[in-house]
Amino acid sequence: MPAVEPDNILLLPRLREPDQSLRTKEVLVRTQAPRFLEGAGFPVRRPFPSRDIPFAMSDPFLLLDHMGAVEYAPGEAKGAPWHPHRGFETVTYIVDGAFRHRDSHGGGGLITNGATQWMTAGSGLLHDEMPPDDLVKRGGLFHGVQLWVNLPRKLKMVPPRYQSIESDQVQLLTSADGSAVIRLIAGELEGFRGPGLTRTPITYAHVSLPPGSQLRLLWPQGFNAVVYALAGEGVVGEDVPITEGEAIVLGAGDVLGIQAARIQSAKTPRLEVLLLGGSPLREPVFSYGPFVMNTRAEILQAIEDFQSGKMGHIPAAGLLGDDPR
Repeated sequence: MPAVEPDNILLLPRLREPDQSLRTKEVLVRTQAPRFLEGAGFPVRRPFPSRDIPFAMSDPFLLLDHMGAVEYAPGEAKGAPWHPHRGFETVTYIVDGAFRHRDSHGGGGLITNGATQWMTAGSGLLHDEMPPDDLVKRGGLFHGVQLWVNLPRKLKMVPPRYQSIESDQVQLLTSADGSAVIRLIAGELEGFRGPGLTRTPITYAHVSLPPGSQLRLLWPQGFNAVVYALAGEGVVGEDVPITEGEAIVLGAGDVLGIQAARIQSAKTPRLEVLLLGGSPLREPVFSYGPFVMNTRAEILQAIEDFQSGKMGHIPAAGLLGDDPR
């Protein structure tokens, strides 16, 4: 799992060890992510929204899709051809492999190991997320996640925006004992900030913990907290186990605590987790497929605007299927 790795972990900024008197966050929910087919037929694991983690628990996060890890044979790789969005942001983080993004607002590019593409759909656009031609032709390893972040009512119709966050732009940190690698993609941890420009206040990080290591960090006040396991095994909170494909929602407390199991499989030698936190919007949510608004009337308007071409048009190169590289 390459993502982005430091040349020397001992040179990274270290987070402080929280005071032992502070309370570790309690576990509210632990769940295994159900499996779905998305786009043109690629499999995902989706821990939320789900029966166990409804939107009220994950707010302001609307959806998390875990793609892979999968070793594609030639001709197997699939993506999500041109489709519309309005009212939220999509954040695609590629751990292994490559994905190509194009949109009707001019954003796009090839995203590879450890990089992130951050698309603010806002008032609406069309976009296309596909594996590059060489991955389709030759096959290969692919592993990534896509997170949907809700926009508050006042920002639902902001102009679309695209951010390309390369792996070398991610803020790298380590734990107080220098064992864990923390990749801060967006938001803040103890004064350190990730490169992602967020319209909704969130924190988003990918953490790697070697066998037996522990991470205790102060979590931003007022933020909820979700831990999702990309690979490996460990415990969250005081003693709740977590393994690949499981999500844990945390509740009251000041400190987010995670520990990797002392024995990991050869396939996944570390515990790899996503840490997600945000300030809940607590606004009405009315969604229909790729549109997330506050009322039914706004959804009907989104459908009408899409059908009338107000969210843009597929570029000529997109109609021909050209690879923009």
